[in-house]
Amino acid sequence: MKTQPPGPATWMGRLLLLLTTAAFVMASPVAAQAHDVLVSSTPANGSTVSTVPTKVGLTFDHTPIAINSIVRVQDATGTDQADGPVSIVDNRVTQAVKPDAPSGKYTVVWRVVSSDGHPIEGTFTFTAGTANAGSPPPATPANTTPGNGAQTGITVAIAAGAALILAFVALALVVRRRLRNPGTEN
Repeated sequence: MKTQPPGPATWMGRLLLLLTTAAFVMASPVAAQAHDVLVSSTPANGSTVSTVPTKVGLTFDHTPIAINSIVRVQDATGTDQADGPVSIVDNRVTQAVKPDAPSGKYTVVWRVVSSDGHPIEGTFTFTAGTANAGSPPPATPANTTPGNGAQTGITVAIAAGAALILAFVALALVVRRRLRNPGTEN
């Protein structure tokens, strides 16, 4: 007795199972990943310190990757007063400041690679000395990283769901066509 090869419905069922499994495998871990978060800065965002610090520091909830890290310490004129390379030790990123940096308002612009491999960036400000001491602190948060891991996970899950729906529609069309014309092979 000769066995019949699997029909189109069997192959489509296997394809559907494979696509569903792939969608869940791709979407699940992404939702759990999140970029590192800036926990604090030294000097603190919006603070006034008596003198220009010798270095600025950023503390993250995880250790960033030491690739292409940039910390600019810009004075009121926009001149970068950073001195030397960025240092990353554990979850702390530091940048030395030039010893002759002037008093005044500073904007620290930073960009590091998160421990999950994605670049993150942000800014914070502080005032050193008495210049601009009367200006109010900025209303922006210390960490201005665009998006986060949860949003990325949701986006990937939506894309995976849309792909799965398209796969179901394509499967339904193929099965419908083969059931109407059982003798044709594609």
